[in-house]
Amino acid sequence: MGNIVAIVGRPNVGKSTLFNRLMGEFKAIVDDFSGVTRDRHYGKAEWQNKEFVLIDTGGYVHNSTDIFESAIRDQVKIAIDEADVILFMVDVQTGITDLDSAFANLLRRSKKPTLVVVNKCDTFDKEHDSYEFYGLGFDKLFCISSGSGSGTGELLDEIISIIPDENLVITEEEEIQIPKIAVVGRPNVGKSSLVNALLGEERNIVTDIAGTTRDTINSHYKFFGNEFLLVDTAGIRRKKKVNEDIEFYSVMRSLRALENCDIAILVLDAQLGLDQQDLNLVSLAVKNGKGLVILVNKWDLMAKETNTARNFEMEIKEKLKPFDDVPIIFTSAIEKQRIHRAVEVAMEVYENRTRRISTSKLNEFVEQIIAAYPPPSVKGKFISIKYATQLPGRSPKFVFFCNLPQYINDSYKRYIENKIREEYNFSGVPITIYFRKK
Repeated sequence: MGNIVAIVGRPNVGKSTLFNRLMGEFKAIVDDFSGVTRDRHYGKAEWQNKEFVLIDTGGYVHNSTDIFESAIRDQVKIAIDEADVILFMVDVQTGITDLDSAFANLLRRSKKPTLVVVNKCDTFDKEHDSYEFYGLGFDKLFCISSGSGSGTGELLDEIISIIPDENLVITEEEEIQIPKIAVVGRPNVGKSSLVNALLGEERNIVTDIAGTTRDTINSHYKFFGNEFLLVDTAGIRRKKKVNEDIEFYSVMRSLRALENCDIAILVLDAQLGLDQQDLNLVSLAVKNGKGLVILVNKWDLMAKETNTARNFEMEIKEKLKPFDDVPIIFTSAIEKQRIHRAVEVAMEVYENRTRRISTSKLNEFVEQIIAAYPPPSVKGKFISIKYATQLPGRSPKFVFFCNLPQYINDSYKRYIENKIREEYNFSGVPITIYFRKK
């Protein structure tokens, strides 16, 4: 199960600074992406070997005459719906404002684990001033300075103590060992049409399994001898929300679905192509070792020339680099063109993700590729790769033992990865390669 931690609070309390601080080294994978309305931020953070998705709802307030209503509606309601832990951020310099109190009322009613994070506590006096925030009605209060980072270690310790231990939570779905496929993407690209086109054939639906988290329905689906769970995402149940919320809500649903699936089908609108928000979803899929299939929907609306599809595919792959070994399918969900091909390809990617290569076969192959192109020597030192093995796990990870792992550069890593991809079919699947000292 994925764990989502959302930072909420009124404007200018330091949410984005805290977000960047908690993301730490992972900030590299968190690109700002321009939404329909304004920038949002999300990414994967890790502390003491526990991972969670961190969401910054910063700046998520309309320029409305009624700042109260808008701030609460946009940020807190969506965070309450989707997050597992809420960081409620306040500012020690202003004390409790009316807007803070309004946020607190909603959060208390939600009964979600909420940590009050008092920012700008850089001195002992300020820390003393922070006690007034116990008046908001929550037991857990953390004094931090998001600028300098003081107090964030204790906050992270508390977050991971609340997050359930992955290995201990076995849901009904996890007991059913069949692939989980999630359909993700921006709003209005045709996710619902695709899912409805698939599920429209009632005879294929075996059961609806109510997810253990919130109201997700995972449909147990049988299709030409294939069996899988379709992990439901945004847009399938229409939420009564204003347009500006739908996009953010959709992203949060997609994040959760990505955490819970084996294979993600990323749906693009042919007329819009692959944008920064899609690339964020791709980078999270890669970071989580999930299989990926890209579905270019509404292809029926595009003006075609001889090489239109080929050129479009090359453009997408260029943007995906270095992970460009991804199947791309052109469909029309409305016309039901090639919909079933999407499922077939997703199942092939699932096979690729679970592929195991025996150590003896792998080493025979590795010897050949190293002989063809040995690792370049560094500072007159020769790198000798002794042997390789595939690690157990849900996605393909390989470890190479050598004398000087620190001297292996990224381009040589890519060379090895590309050769492994050519030899064994890992299309649509991220590969992780480690070099260790032997």
